[in-house]
Amino acid sequence: MTSLRRRLFLLLLAATGAIWFCAVAWIYLGSRSELEHVLDTRLQEAARMVHSLVASGNMPAAAAAPAFEDAGYSRQLSCQIWSLDGRLLARSSGAPDQSLAQDAEGFSDREVGGEPWRIYTIVDATKGVRVAVGDRIGLRDRLVRDLVAGLVAPALLIAPLLGLMIWLSLGRGLSPLKAVARQIAARDGDDASPLAPGDAPSEVRPLIAALNGLFGKVEAARRHEREITAFAAHELQTPLAGLKTQAQVAIAAQDPDIRNGALRQILIAVDRTSRLARQLLALARLEAMPQPAHSDEVDAGAALREVVASVPCPPGIELRLDPALHGLLLRVEADSLHLVLRNLHDNAVGYMEAPGVVAWRALPGGRGIAVVDDGPGIPESELPLVRQRFFRGSARNHAGTGLGLTIAEMAARRMGARLELDNRSDRHGLRCALIFEDAAPLRSVDVRALDSAG
Repeated sequence: MTSLRRRLFLLLLAATGAIWFCAVAWIYLGSRSELEHVLDTRLQEAARMVHSLVASGNMPAAAAAPAFEDAGYSRQLSCQIWSLDGRLLARSSGAPDQSLAQDAEGFSDREVGGEPWRIYTIVDATKGVRVAVGDRIGLRDRLVRDLVAGLVAPALLIAPLLGLMIWLSLGRGLSPLKAVARQIAARDGDDASPLAPGDAPSEVRPLIAALNGLFGKVEAARRHEREITAFAAHELQTPLAGLKTQAQVAIAAQDPDIRNGALRQILIAVDRTSRLARQLLALARLEAMPQPAHSDEVDAGAALREVVASVPCPPGIELRLDPALHGLLLRVEADSLHLVLRNLHDNAVGYMEAPGVVAWRALPGGRGIAVVDDGPGIPESELPLVRQRFFRGSARNHAGTGLGLTIAEMAARRMGARLELDNRSDRHGLRCALIFEDAAPLRSVDVRALDSAG
């Protein structure tokens, strides 16, 4: 596992080394340029000094010019005095035998005796002499190298100390993260209270805020699971107790009518338990399913016929299907559409008393599907609440679980649609519409309106 401290240490060390390298290169190039300028100036001044001695006549023609020496760089400058006819009149000690002078005055770079030289020449036609002063370029390079080495050597000696200081500073800087880790490690599994930011630096506060948000989500999920478990236990307890009671009655009854009545109650309890289990499984599946990556081409009429076949209408309730639904193709996720239609149809027929009508119709322009029933409707004060989990309201039915509209709402959102609920204005009953905001049908339909009353 990669250590953040080690990673930052290597990055900082590499960045520091790169900066040092650039600084050394800059110093080397700058120092070399400045040093060459200074040495050229000294070369020029030395040549002029020798020429002035020759011009004043204070130096005999056979005398040797003085040696110019520098501590640690002895005999760096070499001087020669030549007559214009090519005779060597004088030279400094250590000067090469080969001529340094050139025909023209000024600076020149020449190879003398197998070594590169930097030479300055003065030609005096009046005195008939040529003065040349030069130094070895190798000595100049060594001088620059020694200068740079004098600057780099202390830096190399300081590098281990700098690395140690960077390592300790990183440990100090990362201590707030370790403090957060210690807070989390000291908690037990049930503690989802927010972390206290305290005096944490601004860079650590987003991490603490994200962790607190995660703790809140985990706590909400756990609370939701506890609610579902408690609700399921409560809802299952009643039908199971009824099943046991009715089974005992059927076993003990001698009268066939009493036995048949008990068996019918057993069937009702089984249906209620089966519906609850089915809805709990559907809710769990919706929450666990990832967002759909693709859509299917679904025939709305065929999907609705399949739902109606699995949830038939009780006796006395008439079902009407809009002919425009047949052949209405939608590009949606098939499972989500099936869940919405099944739960809306289940609610429509489950909360109605015969006689009545449940009508499915296509919305104008193929914008969606709506179901209209003749049931009791929903009180206006409860309309904003009916999509909450386990909310059954005042018009509760013996078979209701409070999950049908919750599942329909979640499945509609997965399809990019919205669920619209409102009470009918012409009579009692409820209208539930599945509206696709941005999705258009794959095939245009001729929508035929149904009678609003049965």
